[in-house]
Amino acid sequence: MTNKASIRKAPLGRGRGAAPKRSAAAINGGGEPIVVYFDDLRLVRDLLGDYDANLAVLEDRLGVEAVVNGNAVSLRGPEASCATAKSVLEQLYGRLAQGETIGVGEVVGAIRHARVFDPGEGGEPAKGLPEAQQVRTRKRLVTARTPAQSAYLASLQRNDLVFATGPAGTGKTYLAVAFAAACLESGKCDRLILSRPAVEAGERLGFLPGDMREKVDPYLRPLYDALYDVLAPERVERGLASGVIEIAPLAFMRGRTLSHAIVILDEAQNCTPVQIKMFLTRLGDESKMIVTGDPTQVDLPPGKDSGLLEAIKLLKGIEEIDHIAFTRADVVRRELVGKIVDAYETAPLKGERNG
Repeated sequence: MTNKASIRKAPLGRGRGAAPKRSAAAINGGGEPIVVYFDDLRLVRDLLGDYDANLAVLEDRLGVEAVVNGNAVSLRGPEASCATAKSVLEQLYGRLAQGETIGVGEVVGAIRHARVFDPGEGGEPAKGLPEAQQVRTRKRLVTARTPAQSAYLASLQRNDLVFATGPAGTGKTYLAVAFAAACLESGKCDRLILSRPAVEAGERLGFLPGDMREKVDPYLRPLYDALYDVLAPERVERGLASGVIEIAPLAFMRGRTLSHAIVILDEAQNCTPVQIKMFLTRLGDESKMIVTGDPTQVDLPPGKDSGLLEAIKLLKGIEEIDHIAFTRADVVRRELVGKIVDAYETAPLKGERNG
């Protein structure tokens, strides 16, 4: 890793210091501190965040105390926690050196990856923490924020059909679009096709004015949002105009064979078993399909069953097909969203079929 930090034992430095929020475990625990030294002071400032906000998150989540002195960060607390904090700081510093922007979300993601790693008896990881999976487009470098997201990106590389299920805010659709955009830019596919069933989410929108695209665009807007976030606007517009990028309702997929493409079906919980089968059998040569959905948010009318979980069950065990199941712990939008998801899972809505 470029610009790698060095580490040695040293007394706690005194300087501008970290943000004031510290846990009791951090203040009371630990023996001799660990000091991590970095080469580039400018990157250190980005690593710590505005008003040391990133460092405060590290302290709070890992139960350590951190003090900054120039290009050095001193860590005090339980030895295993300090070793993990050191590894997290090194990884984030390395990502900054590669040109990535680091914020609180990236810090939380690095810590989430760290927590699935079991340190050795000495408290210090023997081989370092597992690296988060990444996808890069010309506009953005996207890094997985949870182990499940890393497993998802790795699965997309290996398999030709991947199902991703889980609650809102876990990155199912965004990572799928980012992966597909990266494949398109690198020449690994010729086309990018994104689809959704045009199902109203418990509301009656009535007549929508305009041509066909204007009528269906409201249903497909989340796909546009993700696409514009990972690709330059002019690249998206050129792709849409030329047909290299296609965003269409699920009904437009019938009768087609989709070859040399990355094909994404979003909100698949709102597909019937017949629709899911129709979509999956569109897979052509040298193509990949990604199917995402939240089985707890079905908006189909009464009497119609979702085909998402049935498809996952029927296709389980087939080579080149995988299923990544996200949970509430993988919500990355913000912690409050995770708490909302958790509350609804604990006490589902009364009088509603889908919770």
